[in-house]
Amino acid sequence: MTSLIFAVILGCVYCYLRWKDRRMLRNGIVLVAACWFALLGVAEILAQWFPWTSWIALGFVALTPLAVLVLAGFLIANGVTMLRHEGRSLGNLLSLVTGVALLVLPLLAVLLVLSMNPLAIGLAALLFFLCSYFGVVFVVFLAYALAYGRMKQRTDPDAVVVLGSQIINGKVPPLLQSRLDKGLDIYQGAPIGATPLLIPSGGQGPDESVAEGVAMARYLVDAGVPAHDVVAEDKAVNTAQNLQFSAALARDHSRGDALVVVTNNYHVLRAALLSRKLGLDAEVVGSPTARYFLPSAFLREFAAILVEHKTLHAIMCLPFLGITGLLVIGVLAASH
Repeated sequence: MTSLIFAVILGCVYCYLRWKDRRMLRNGIVLVAACWFALLGVAEILAQWFPWTSWIALGFVALTPLAVLVLAGFLIANGVTMLRHEGRSLGNLLSLVTGVALLVLPLLAVLLVLSMNPLAIGLAALLFFLCSYFGVVFVVFLAYALAYGRMKQRTDPDAVVVLGSQIINGKVPPLLQSRLDKGLDIYQGAPIGATPLLIPSGGQGPDESVAEGVAMARYLVDAGVPAHDVVAEDKAVNTAQNLQFSAALARDHSRGDALVVVTNNYHVLRAALLSRKLGLDAEVVGSPTARYFLPSAFLREFAAILVEHKTLHAIMCLPFLGITGLLVIGVLAASH
């Protein structure tokens, strides 16, 4: 019962934090904690009413290694699919590399422990601590990314910003087209007399024949949007600049500060975190993405968030180094 009480309290805290500001990753921490305590509470009640359910819980724990193997196999297969459909690049290799790591790291940890070398045992413990920490952080990120992606916009925007991605031969590829179509839906669904400005945003890469914003603007106009309702932003080279430059364009065209930013569903949370960091009044909505693309895309977004908060995560990992040091000292003392 205590676990359920904690779950209810944390659920209320999550609802308050989400109402106060959706664009904070701490909301995901509270959400995952609430779900965890709810699961524990339900398991405790089932164990009291139906004692045999305890064996089911133990079965799930025992099957954890099998679940890791299944996950690793899925990620490796997805990595092969990514290479086949998207070509070779570091981002496209992420699911493959993660799948291989899920197979190799546990074996490496076992071999280190079996060596009976104190330093090797300490390294195995450190691997366990770090993998557990980043695993939990990934669960928090993924859970809140999915939750945020399902949230509906709460305001009628003054401008709709569509974030760019690579164009091919001056044309809009399917990934980018899904963003533009989502932006069109928002534009066309606006109340009469409150039509937002459409701002397709993206600069010109070295392998692109035209700026992404310009190609996107052509697509929107060809789709029937009046040219005076479309203003291309063609200088941005990353998401932060997409947001900053587009907000400035909206102000230059005498629009308000309320923005709706459109990107693909895997990118919504990081774009939302960036918009808050930049002090923008923006909500972020997601467009559909091909399923095979999602595992690598979410891993790439997770890696980007880790890099953006590298100092925080480095500090959070310091206790693991201290515990590992104490463990090595203890093993050395016991061996003598």
